[in-house]
Order: sequence, then structure tokens, then C-alpha cells
Amino acid sequence: MEKTIEIGDVSLHYSVIGNGTPMILMHGWGCNHTTLALIERIAAEFHTVYNVDFPGFGESPEPSSVWGIEEYTRLIEDFVKALGLSNPILLGHSFGGRVGLLFSSRNEVSKLILVDAAGIKPKRPLSYYIKVYSFKLMKLANNLIYGKEKAQARIEAARAKRGSADYNNASPRMRSILSKVVNEDLCHVMPSIKAPTLLIWGENDTATPIRDARKMERLIPDAGLVSFGGCGHYSFLDNPSQFAAVLRSFLSN
Repeated sequence: MEKTIEIGDVSLHYSVIGNGTPMILMHGWGCNHTTLALIERIAAEFHTVYNVDFPGFGESPEPSSVWGIEEYTRLIEDFVKALGLSNPILLGHSFGGRVGLLFSSRNEVSKLILVDAAGIKPKRPLSYYIKVYSFKLMKLANNLIYGKEKAQARIEAARAKRGSADYNNASPRMRSILSKVVNEDLCHVMPSIKAPTLLIWGENDTATPIRDARKMERLIPDAGLVSFGGCGHYSFLDNPSQFAAVLRSFLSN
């Protein structure tokens, strides 16, 4: 069943299916709740599943300002309160994992599942910083030479060549949000997570590499890692049968 709830000035779209104790699914960047349809079906065998569209994705409108992980997490906290959910299970894929980490570090949850999750600031080579600062210099030079209006078209063309697909496909506000959240490191909150935590990862994940999963496993007190060879950032789609077996085992205990 598809629903929408008003929380403050935010209109949050979500689906709900199944019966039992609550479980919240949180998708990755550039996706929406339908991306997690396979997980939703499995989880609904055991729980009432709430599968959200984060603001700026799917059918939930963009935030009215530039949000960070704190604002997205507060929204899920308010969502839980508004629906009267107690001790939910959280599952976050990629960007959704960031929210799962912060939420679980300061709220009671019965279980946490992180699937190819973000949350550790990537280590970047010198070439990355050269690229970033050369782009900023190019923007400044174009504004000085061509004026703001003409320079904008040249800057956008350069950005399309240099930026990631997620960045290029986003609106200006969502680009600002992406730039903010990818630079937020959540290692400091991981030791505060008390819930049993399952890490599920693709060993060939290049977006959130397996070394991130191993670091999370060390930092989260009650965490265990299951990794799938030959799988990438969407391990649940790359190997659905093994993923389903692991998830069912964790949810049934």
C-alpha cells in the first residue's frame, strides 16, 4: 500500500506491506523505494515493512534547504514517532546506510542491516584534490572573463564531463546535498550502536568498497559481515538468492 505522511513541512512518501514488528527500508542515492522491492518482499514474510522515499527521490519532494545526514535522520526519527513504531529493524542500502548508522547510534532499534552502505569518508588521492581545485579555479576565471550568465553554460558543460553520474543527474539543490553528505564521516558514532548488526557486501563494490565494511565490522560492537564474490554495489540484485538466504536467516532469529 502506497501512503504519504506530512511531517512538518515535509511530505514523505512510503509503502507499507506485511505484518508483525516494524522494519524500515532506506534506499540509496539516486534510487527510490522501488529499488528495494526484492528486499521488501522478503522482509514482509516476517515484519510490517515501511519502505520510504527519502526527500528528493521517488515521490517525496526535495527538501526546502540543503540537508545533511542529520536532517535526513531526524526525519526518520519523526516518522517513527508519528507512526508509533517501537524498536524497529532498520535496513539501509548505500546512502540509506548513513541514516541507519546515525539513527541506530542514538535510538533503540532491534536490528540494523547495512547493505553496501556508505558512512565512511572515502580516502582520496592527490589527483582528486587537483581536479577539485582546478575546477574551482576554472569557475572563477570563467566568471571574470565571460560574466556570470555566459560563464554558467561553460561551467555546466565542464561539470558534465567531470562530475559523477549521481551529481550530473541531480538538481542544483540535490547536488549541494550530495556534496555535503559524501563528506560526512560517521565512524565516530559506530561504537555507540548496540543493536545486532548485519553487514552485507559485494566484494567488487567500488562505490563503498569492502574495506569500509571491514572497518564498520571493527567499530560496531555487535557486527558481522557477509560478503558475496563477483558482486558490486547492488549485491542484493547481483546475487538475489544468496542475499535472500542471508536476510531470512538474520530476520528469523
